[in-house]
Amino acid sequence: MRLFLFSPPTPACYHHQQQQHYSSFYSPFLHPKRRRSRWRKTVMASTSHTPAPAHSKKDKLVVIMGATGTGKSGLSIDLATRFFPSEIINSDKMQVYKGLDITTNKIPSHKRHNVPHHLLGEFVPDDVEFTPDDFRLQADNAISDIISRKKTPLLVGGSNSFIYSLLVQEYDRGLSVFDDRFDSDSVSSSLRYNCCFLWVDSSLQLLYDYLNKRVDDMLESGMFEELAEFFDSDRMRNNNSVSLGVGLLKAIGVPEFERYFKMYPPASVEVKGEWDPVRRGVYQEARQIDKILKLERAGWDLRRLDATTAFRMLVNGDQEWRCVWERQVVEPSVKIVKRFLDE
Repeated sequence: MRLFLFSPPTPACYHHQQQQHYSSFYSPFLHPKRRRSRWRKTVMASTSHTPAPAHSKKDKLVVIMGATGTGKSGLSIDLATRFFPSEIINSDKMQVYKGLDITTNKIPSHKRHNVPHHLLGEFVPDDVEFTPDDFRLQADNAISDIISRKKTPLLVGGSNSFIYSLLVQEYDRGLSVFDDRFDSDSVSSSLRYNCCFLWVDSSLQLLYDYLNKRVDDMLESGMFEELAEFFDSDRMRNNNSVSLGVGLLKAIGVPEFERYFKMYPPASVEVKGEWDPVRRGVYQEARQIDKILKLERAGWDLRRLDATTAFRMLVNGDQEWRCVWERQVVEPSVKIVKRFLDE
């Protein structure tokens, strides 16, 4: 079961630093004409490998990685509003779909600070999966478009299968490199972009404590009502794909919620039931660290940013966590990226 949680709020101690950068870099963003995959109508033709487009010189790409809830989206906004013009490409496999904004934890428009976002809520979920192949094509289009306008692309998200499919020179869709059956030798270290990897990390137990509180916050923000409306829609009542767990349906633990709303019709639900299965799914999602470590062992140059102290303070209700996040995560990230872009 997949569930996506709010990232830590933006630290107040540097709001004043951001304001001076917004108007300098961003104007209303008009999407140019792009190549479109046909994922919504047909399954893409299968070949064993997807070759990389020809790039005479490797384009620079900043990649922000980390487990669920570690603040990747917030960090991307911090970077995009400081010192260099940037645009953000979402690489979360559930957030590419339109709908269920609370459940999938899409960053709200008012928190984007006019930073253009790509592949975020753009695709209407239907009976065909948005695959790593589709992401490879669509994200490459977005990167080329951003670079053509002299801006820096920031790839942000927690779907390591999407990130891997985009970055490697040759992507073999038949090889599940993150499967436990394969070691790091199966992971390609030949990348088609010049990447700067930022890995936001935290103690797993502290992250569990934080995520547990976030489930309650999401419920208070209307997640349950959002799911009830989703399951009560004409589309869901008439859609036979629910049992297949296709697309956006994977984000919400379909078997559990489908059975729940069959027992208690959404229009009449008053008691919201037990959410222990949701919390267990959240904890499982936080263990993406194993996949990230596999990439590091394969030779990917990941720059680890330790957010443990900030999370400990946050869980304990210490408001000074915001400035610790700024000092231990944001400032080092800015220095790393500036050095990377100046090379």
